[in-house]
Amino acid sequence: MTRFALSAVRPIAQNLHARPFRAVQAAAVLMLVLLLPACAAGDGGESGSPEANTEDQANARTAGFPLMEEEITYAADSVSMQGFLAYRGTKERRPGILVVHEWWGHNEHVRNVARELAKAGYVALAVDMYGNGKQAAHPGEAATFSGAVMQNFDGAKARFSAAMEVLQKQGAVMPEHIGAIGYCFGGGVVLNMARQGMPLDAVVSFHGSLDAIKKADAGDVEARILVLNGADDPFVPQESIDAFQKEMKAADADFRFVNLPGAVHAFTNPKATELGNEFDLPLAYNAEADSTSWNLAMEFLSASF
Repeated sequence: MTRFALSAVRPIAQNLHARPFRAVQAAAVLMLVLLLPACAAGDGGESGSPEANTEDQANARTAGFPLMEEEITYAADSVSMQGFLAYRGTKERRPGILVVHEWWGHNEHVRNVARELAKAGYVALAVDMYGNGKQAAHPGEAATFSGAVMQNFDGAKARFSAAMEVLQKQGAVMPEHIGAIGYCFGGGVVLNMARQGMPLDAVVSFHGSLDAIKKADAGDVEARILVLNGADDPFVPQESIDAFQKEMKAADADFRFVNLPGAVHAFTNPKATELGNEFDLPLAYNAEADSTSWNLAMEFLSASF
């Protein structure tokens, strides 16, 4: 397995298990655990991923080409989805990355993440897990939307698979090299897709839920996994971390878990503190954790394709 340098992140507490690299009450409590309802990315929010970092790591063969954007409509699970595609305007094929939104739905935050991935040399599709481009304006509405998806995980898999097929069919994409990243709700989605054997090369979860819809069995997980977690996130207790790592080891999964000191939930989003204050939720943006997590994700993806 390719290992990336840890010198830049030595202060970060982390746990590592690797094998060779392979080619709102009762229901609300459950929702908090499974869906991490405090995902902070209101409409118009910005990706916290620093542009300078992604530009420094941009693929040299694509960095000189213009950034292209497309609105993509696709369907699955009897629902029409509205995706957003971002890529550099070159004919050279590159790995594709699916980006799964927070519980607020497909908004500008997830589109900004797709743009940053495109600048880094990938073709990125920001997916729509709710359908019809639905967005939530309040945590109660967001809980309803996200709960409907996670409680019908066969439908969620169909929606995710449809987005993956759309991405694989893009002319600029290497269809055999697909990864996925997700934030909060989206982090839980991509981890559960990896658990159930989706053919992904790499999966990255930013402050996402660790709980399993269905635990992975030995040999099920095809993707390399990177989990970037806020060490002080009250929505991810130590019991969940221990259970996740135990599950991954039992499944012989290639995974890495990184705890970022001082970071709480939604640490990548500059809007987090504002939204936490508005809705009385334990959220806060953390610029250092944001930058560190993005750089780790970029190194991880680069080593995975």
